[in-house]
Amino acid sequence: MASPAKRVRTKSPTPAPETPAAARESTPAPALIPAASRESTPAPATPAVARESTPVPATRAVARGCTPAPATPAAETNAPLPGSHWAEQGLPEEEEDDADSTLGSDVESSTASIGSSILRYRTMNGRTYHSDSITDSEYWGPNDDKQNELLDIFHHAMTILLDGRLYDAPLPKKMENAIDLGTGTGLWAIDFADAFPNCNVIGTDISPIQPSWVPPNIRFEIDDYNKEWTYKPDFFDFIHVRWLSGTVKDWLAFYKDAYRCCKPGGYIEHMDTHGTIQSDDGSIDETVHALGQWGPIWHEAGRRIGQVLIPAAMMESAMKEAGFVNIVVKDYKVPISPWSKDKKMNDVGLYFYAVMNQDLDGVLQFMFGKVMGWTTEEIGIYIRHLKKEMKDMSIHGYFVFRKVYGQKPVDA
Repeated sequence: MASPAKRVRTKSPTPAPETPAAARESTPAPALIPAASRESTPAPATPAVARESTPVPATRAVARGCTPAPATPAAETNAPLPGSHWAEQGLPEEEEDDADSTLGSDVESSTASIGSSILRYRTMNGRTYHSDSITDSEYWGPNDDKQNELLDIFHHAMTILLDGRLYDAPLPKKMENAIDLGTGTGLWAIDFADAFPNCNVIGTDISPIQPSWVPPNIRFEIDDYNKEWTYKPDFFDFIHVRWLSGTVKDWLAFYKDAYRCCKPGGYIEHMDTHGTIQSDDGSIDETVHALGQWGPIWHEAGRRIGQVLIPAAMMESAMKEAGFVNIVVKDYKVPISPWSKDKKMNDVGLYFYAVMNQDLDGVLQFMFGKVMGWTTEEIGIYIRHLKKEMKDMSIHGYFVFRKVYGQKPVDA
């Protein structure tokens, strides 16, 4: 998910922490190339020393500074309400001051020189989506500036949530090769390349929306991880995956490809959402609130297209089945608005509120419209109800983001 790195301004009284990239001297990145045209990735000159380890049972940990999140979301017992339900409800009554429903930003764009076929984006109701020349998958997110700003804000929200940590796996100080799958705007990959200047970092995406001024040890490639992986076996010291909900056709096949390309002793780390918006105090009612319908609608859309759109519940088991060991699971509560009295979580909620409000139309247009069959009017009314509920600080909604990391056995 991805665009040029941008400076993001919000109304927050607490700015997002600066990422390491802010202070670096940048080097122009090579032009993006489709993965199919690249030469095979060279094998490392010398393999990293594998640390001895003994497989242990999967471990669950509660994210530091967070209230323990439920191991699994509330059961989806009811079918989602149809789009016509929201049309019948009509537009919600708006507060007089609706100024905080949008997020301002200064945008500086930078483009890379690439083949014209990659730029032939699909269009839907005036929004651009990923090129059919790169992927035959049905990806729900646009790839224009509005969506890319959402991805940048999301990176800042995760930076606050994780106290600036880019990863939790016990990585060695010296690594040779790392990859960020579905890199989006590339901010995580750029920060990781800064943190490990002697490691070769690759960021892949199906759209060329990354910046051109980046650290010298990183390159971006146009690639679809649903197709055959062309990387050499036993190559990567670290494989990073974050927020790929709704983009992977077969999660077990995905993890098996990652296992094959991961170096013995290397790690994979995946962070994704359960998809359901929950509350601990009953302030969200699935039968009444638009927020309560969010998860059921996405789960039903996944059922209709035959995919697991929301992978969090099966990440651990699929990673085990692929062959990874020493698996650790951590759950993080992510407020959808700044309702928390805890300062850090209030800041996280503020930025995630910005994420949610940045591009609801672009996020919902494909899955709710094309898959669920909602009309543009129905989607628009549902969005108005969502925004009204997110502005209500008596509604204490949150997502659960699950992080799972595991290691390829040293003797694999």
